[in-house]
Amino acid sequence: IQPPEKPLQSEEWNRLRESFSSPEIFEDVMLNSMINCNSPIDVAKSLLTHVAKSRGDIAYSLLVKYLALCVQQGKTSEILDMYDIMKVRFKVLESGAYNLLIRGLSNSDQWRMALTLLEEIKKIMTPSRTSYESCIKAASRHQEMNLAFELYHEMLDKDLAPTLDALQAFFDYNRGIKSAELQKKLFGILFYLRDNQIYPHKTFMQSIKLWFESIPGGNWRGHLTNIEDSGQCPVCNHQLEDSELTEEEYNNLRERIIRDVIHGTDTFRKTSPQEFEAFQTFVENRLPFDIVIDGLNVSHMKQRQKQCENLFNAINCLAKGNARLLVLGRKHMLINSSNWRKELMKEMQDKAEFFFAENISEDDPFLLYATLRSGKHCKFVTRDFLRDHKACLSDSTTQHLFRKWQRGHQIAFYSSLKTMFLSFFIQQPALRYDCVVQTTGDTWHIPYKSIFEEKYSYQVPRKWLCIQQKG
Repeated sequence: IQPPEKPLQSEEWNRLRESFSSPEIFEDVMLNSMINCNSPIDVAKSLLTHVAKSRGDIAYSLLVKYLALCVQQGKTSEILDMYDIMKVRFKVLESGAYNLLIRGLSNSDQWRMALTLLEEIKKIMTPSRTSYESCIKAASRHQEMNLAFELYHEMLDKDLAPTLDALQAFFDYNRGIKSAELQKKLFGILFYLRDNQIYPHKTFMQSIKLWFESIPGGNWRGHLTNIEDSGQCPVCNHQLEDSELTEEEYNNLRERIIRDVIHGTDTFRKTSPQEFEAFQTFVENRLPFDIVIDGLNVSHMKQRQKQCENLFNAINCLAKGNARLLVLGRKHMLINSSNWRKELMKEMQDKAEFFFAENISEDDPFLLYATLRSGKHCKFVTRDFLRDHKACLSDSTTQHLFRKWQRGHQIAFYSSLKTMFLSFFIQQPALRYDCVVQTTGDTWHIPYKSIFEEKYSYQVPRKWLCIQQKG
């Protein structure tokens, strides 16, 4: 529906409603359309007035939609009115309404009201990431940095991952301030990026650079660069951290993953202990492998291609140089079908070892076990991020080692339209350095993406920001 351009009388609304194909949802559809067209508030108000007259009250869903329009247009007094009305009418609001109220108020001069609302939500539920971030940005804008950092740490404690946008606000609103305490807190955000292998996008990276350069008397200078394959920064000649784990780190990590992840709580939910035992025996008799492949995962890479062809291409790519391959398959792959052609399967089995698990098994524990048992050189192939397993590792040191090992050992396949090409997590042997935020005290090296990507990605950036403190 096209919303009217000016407020209507009740009879005019009635006429429009009757001419609509589903009159029972007319008001909802009309308000959605007003939000999309950013209609004037008084037009929406006239619809709500008509509903109140004809029905005696206004449904919650309509009030929330009207509130969304007020927030979209930054109408603070209307937002406050809506809050008063809704508080009286409904004992508890759901998170969508709270998000809207907080977003609307945090962008206004009544921003402290948003903080009051945040406290109110905490009594009944965990506030959403959006609600926290609206309050963080409002506090940052008004230079209430202690408050902003308090909310940020509260988010992390509740396992709410902040968006890059919210993290950028800390750097944007703190330029030109000389404070050792503040500097330490902002370094804390850079360590958060490091620990979680997060790559800032270009605008966020620029904010970090400008913040460093604005510190009074700090003498920091930032330069954009590409790190050489050797891992040396061409700007400051500093050698970046090595991507290899030491023997001790590797052994610790292997023991912890086998204990906490593979024999931990989640492995046997989808896999029987007998099957996993059979797999362990299979692996021990054939060690070591050079590359372990999650066959089912790789087979779904190109949608327009048959699954067996995807896997076949991947195996051909990886089998060069007599690499010993282990493919984790599923029993259904052995049944001749258009997706799993017998002759192609036979050809693949000549080039790689295959273990066929039950059709309901969980692949990741098999993948991790075979790779870690094969030794430090062994790589693995999957398009999964293995995030759940990082979460099973209880302490941050082991989590960091797991991510570092993953960066150095996971091979990611990306399919381009023309060809299929391999992109290594760490392109062996080219990238011998670790691609995460790192510091020596008087230098910082920050890898960044040239485009904005909120979602986690394992394509390692080749662009870096080098920041040096000149003595």
